[in-house]
Amino acid sequence: MNIAIGGDHAGFQYKERLIKHLQDAGHTLRDFGPKTEDSVDYPDHVHPLAQSITAGDFQLGILICGSGNGVAMTANKHVNIRAALCWNTELAALARQHNNANIICLPARFVAYEYAESLVDTFVTTEFEGGRHERRVDKINC
Repeated sequence: MNIAIGGDHAGFQYKERLIKHLQDAGHTLRDFGPKTEDSVDYPDHVHPLAQSITAGDFQLGILICGSGNGVAMTANKHVNIRAALCWNTELAALARQHNNANIICLPARFVAYEYAESLVDTFVTTEFEGGRHERRVDKINC
């Protein structure tokens, strides 16, 4: 699967480790930054990532910042982006199954790395159920 990944300085270490984890699992990734732990403005990395998903270049995205909120709010400004803030595997699964989320947002300061890895694995391997959920997802865009 082609996956876009990015975030801010608070998510940098998780991003670097998740890239290796996902590549080892056979996925292709593009890193939208940041490239260091130096302080950055997350929208500078989130907007290009979200645009690449809406353009069809990537099937899914992963965004990581301290709380997960900033990256989620920014990504969700884009039409056809459904970015879900997830802090447990049940939310990660439901975001895909019921909401057809195409970006998972992780709160690096609130979940251990090993748990973040399981959140991403759940998100990437869970399919959208469609059916009654499709009607609801179709009503999300303004």
